[in-house]
Amino acid sequence: MSQKEIEQLFNQLDTSVQLLQKELDVSYLEALSETGENILANKQPHQIDGLPSDETVGKLTQLYQDIKLDSMEPEEIRKAIQLALLKGSKMDVLQPNHQMTPDAIGFIFNYLIEKLISEKDKTIRLLDPAVGMGNLLSTVYNGLLSKNISVEAEGIDNDDLLITLASVNTVMQRQSVTLTHQDAIQDLLIDPVDVIVSDLPVGYYPLDEKASKFKTAAKNGHSYAHHLFIEQSLYYLKDGGFGIFLVPAQLFETDEAPALLKMIQEEAFLQGMLNLPNELFKTKNSRKSILLIQKKGDNAKQVKQVLLAQIPDFKNQKAMLQFMKEVDSWKKENI
Repeated sequence: MSQKEIEQLFNQLDTSVQLLQKELDVSYLEALSETGENILANKQPHQIDGLPSDETVGKLTQLYQDIKLDSMEPEEIRKAIQLALLKGSKMDVLQPNHQMTPDAIGFIFNYLIEKLISEKDKTIRLLDPAVGMGNLLSTVYNGLLSKNISVEAEGIDNDDLLITLASVNTVMQRQSVTLTHQDAIQDLLIDPVDVIVSDLPVGYYPLDEKASKFKTAAKNGHSYAHHLFIEQSLYYLKDGGFGIFLVPAQLFETDEAPALLKMIQEEAFLQGMLNLPNELFKTKNSRKSILLIQKKGDNAKQVKQVLLAQIPDFKNQKAMLQFMKEVDSWKKENI
């Protein structure tokens, strides 16, 4: 992988974004979305009512012509876009649910999928019902491709800017991803998938009438969105399929937890809960874990030993290798 090419593409994106920001008076991420769409539209800047100016259109056109996506690997493109998304997230001060999922977490997701799917599976269908900017889904996508596993992927998000950024992100990488702009708690026109991955939005879901149809709905007041997402995901998994979710570390410690646990026990098997390194989080309440569940059916069964582990600091290579050995042993004994 060429760090030089990654930095060059980031600088080209960043320069064009700043030009558009100045001309259009928009946020960094809005300008990134615009410049991404321009690049994908035959590298032609979009101009409405004289904006951006002819002078800026000329500068953008020259910048776009120097971008050579065809000569770059998808993972190089992803990393360059990620740098731009990170800069935009800081400049635009995004709310926590809109923040991008870090690479290290995406790689753990990818590792777990490789361990869980059958060695016979040469094609896998993925869904992320809260796809955001698309970094988690595209990280997993590239990781599976590197293992010679073909991927068909779908992503859903109800934020129009985030879904546009996800589209730019995946199309620039030449990934086969279908994206839908909608509320994922509604009925979805999606065929069942093998694996669902998601960095779940945490908080309350505002539409009580919709939530009331779910087993995990709160008896009083708003329901937890992340509970509804887990339940909804199970309905779109194939029998025996896996759901891998980034969730609050205190997921099963709230007053609403019994309803969530009851629903999981009715529809699926709780196969694992992995705590992420504490160093990744500023406060105890913001800590996250990875929840691993398997939908019932197709010979799926409750594992003898639920995978409970503390993922070590990602920088500690020796500890990470030991953790991976433990997961390997768990798979051989349980899956």
